[in-house]
Amino acid sequence: MIALTSLIQADTLHAALADGQPLLIIDLCSAESYQQGHIPGAVHVAPSALSCGIKPAPGKLPAVDALKTLFQNIGLTPDMHVVVYDDAGSSWAGRMIWTLDLIGHGKASLLDGGIQAWNRAGHALSDVLPTISPSTLDIHVAPTFIAEKAHIHSRLGADDFAVWDARSAAEYRGEKVLAARGGHIPGAVHCEWTDLTDANGCVRDLAPLKEMLEARGLGLEKEVVTHCQTHRRSGLTWFVARKLLGYPDIKAYPGSWSEWGNDDDMPVES
Repeated sequence: MIALTSLIQADTLHAALADGQPLLIIDLCSAESYQQGHIPGAVHVAPSALSCGIKPAPGKLPAVDALKTLFQNIGLTPDMHVVVYDDAGSSWAGRMIWTLDLIGHGKASLLDGGIQAWNRAGHALSDVLPTISPSTLDIHVAPTFIAEKAHIHSRLGADDFAVWDARSAAEYRGEKVLAARGGHIPGAVHCEWTDLTDANGCVRDLAPLKEMLEARGLGLEKEVVTHCQTHRRSGLTWFVARKLLGYPDIKAYPGSWSEWGNDDDMPVES
């Protein structure tokens, strides 16, 4: 049995499949990409299934019944080890692992570098649709890793609290406006999600990442809330902080800027 950590390489996944290890592999690529070729045995989940899609905060979680149906339909059971990948810089994959943690399923790995890394390693793709046996999984969503708008507002200015804005610098400064208002949450620290990965979309060495985050005021001793526009890009920042760097109190704000920037009652800096 090959040990699967939170972040795995393409060769490790290939070896686990060759060894016959039972895995639930989730493909979060575009439907077109999945149809053209996916990792053998992978089931496709549309990234939109991870969000409610309701404005002004489309990145919030779907209803619990919708999540339960999603996971039942792909055959998830409590004993399964899940491997997740995408073609979008591991943003959706990180969000999926965050979602799995919310329902208490901690047996999950993210494929470093996504489908692109699998292709670079020279491993074969498949266009065969897997046979799925739906499960009867029941789920409950725990709010452990969720921060809501009111909580963030109440904690602004506290020494042991930090907001991690994972959007682009232009969005953070208010030059690129994707809501009624531009700018950022007062006191938020900017660290773009792509700062965590290299040119191939693989996670950078962890020790320098930890030093970088601490230098920017995002230390492990704080309660940290990460967000972007709709909690897609911050799916990766949450994953790296929680699963790889061991942040004890890292939350994601699924409402993200689409909610905060459209609420005139919330303060904004630019």
